[in-house]
Amino acid sequence: MSGLSANDCRRLTAALVVITFLVITLGGTIRIYDAGESCPDWPTCFGTWGFDVSEAEQEAWYEANPDEIDSRGAGHRYTTFQIFTEWAHRVLAGAVLGPLVLIGWLLVRREQDFGSEVRLSSAISAVLIVWQGAVGWLTVRMDNEHWSVALHLGSALAFMLSLIWLWLAQTRDINALPKWVDFESDSAPKWGPRLLWLSLFALISLFSGAFVSTTGGANTGCGVEGLYGSWPLCQRELVPEIHDWVLQSQVIHRLLVAAVGVAMIASSWFAWNELGSNSTLCRWILVSTALYLANMLIGGLYILSWDMNGGFEEWLSLIHLLFASLSFLFLSTAYVGSITSRRV
Repeated sequence: MSGLSANDCRRLTAALVVITFLVITLGGTIRIYDAGESCPDWPTCFGTWGFDVSEAEQEAWYEANPDEIDSRGAGHRYTTFQIFTEWAHRVLAGAVLGPLVLIGWLLVRREQDFGSEVRLSSAISAVLIVWQGAVGWLTVRMDNEHWSVALHLGSALAFMLSLIWLWLAQTRDINALPKWVDFESDSAPKWGPRLLWLSLFALISLFSGAFVSTTGGANTGCGVEGLYGSWPLCQRELVPEIHDWVLQSQVIHRLLVAAVGVAMIASSWFAWNELGSNSTLCRWILVSTALYLANMLIGGLYILSWDMNGGFEEWLSLIHLLFASLSFLFLSTAYVGSITSRRV
C-alpha cells in the first residue's frame, strides 16, 4: 500500500463512489422484487454464506427459527433470484465496499500530500460505512419496516456524499480539479445556504417517497383511476381530505415534491440571472432541477402504469428512486463543492 500515490488514492475514492451507487441500485432492485426479507438472518442467509437456498431448506430453517417467520406468513418462500439480489447487495456492500473504504482511510492517513480536510472527510466516510452496516442489520431485524428502509437509504446517500466530498478535497489538494467541478468560490457565501436548504428538502421528499413505497396500500392512496383521476390529481381532487396519514402518505409526498420542485425552478432562474449560464455552479443547479422535474413525470408514469392484473410497473419505481437520488446528489455536491472551493 505504501507504493500508492495521492492520485491513486483519488482514483480509489472515485471507484468507491461508483460502487456505492451500484449498492443503492441493488437496494432498489431488492425492494422492486419484494426480496427485502429473502435473507432473514444477518450476516448469513438462511444460516449459509450462499444464495442457492431451496424452498425445502428455507422451510427447515424457519422451523428451526420460529421467531424469524416471514412477515408475509409462515408459508411464504423466495426464489433463488430474490435471494441472490439480497445476497449480492450484502457482498458488494460488506465484502467489497466496506474493506476498501477502510483501506482508503489508512492510505489517506499515510499520504503527506493531503491536508486536514481530506483526513476529516476520509474519517467521516469510514465512520459512516460502519454505521451503514449497523443500519443494514437493523433493517433486517425490523423486517424492513418503512422507517428502517428510509433510514438505510438516507445513510447510504450521506455516505456517498462523504465520498464525493473526499474526492473533491483530494482532487483540489493535488491541483487536478477539472473545470466541471471547479465551483466559483466567490458565490459560496450567498449560494451555499440556499443549496444546503434545497438539498435538505430534496432529501425529505425522497424520504417521504421511500415511506410511501414501503408502506402497504400507500401506493394506491391517490387511486388507480388513470390520467387526471389519480395523477396529477389525487382521488380526482387537487388536495383531498386526509383521513389516514399512513395510507394517504402519497398525498403528503406529492405536496412535498411540488413545493421542492417550485423552489428548484426558482433557484434555477436566480442562478441563471445571478451566476450566468457559463457558471459551473449554475449548470449543476440546472441539471439537478431537470432531473427532479423529469422524476416527477416518472412518478406520474408509475401511478398511471397500474394494471388490474399485474399491479404497477415496478421498474419505473427503481428509475424513480435513482433519479431522486441523483437530483439530491447533484444539489448536495454543488453545495459541498462550492464550500470546498473556498478553502483553496
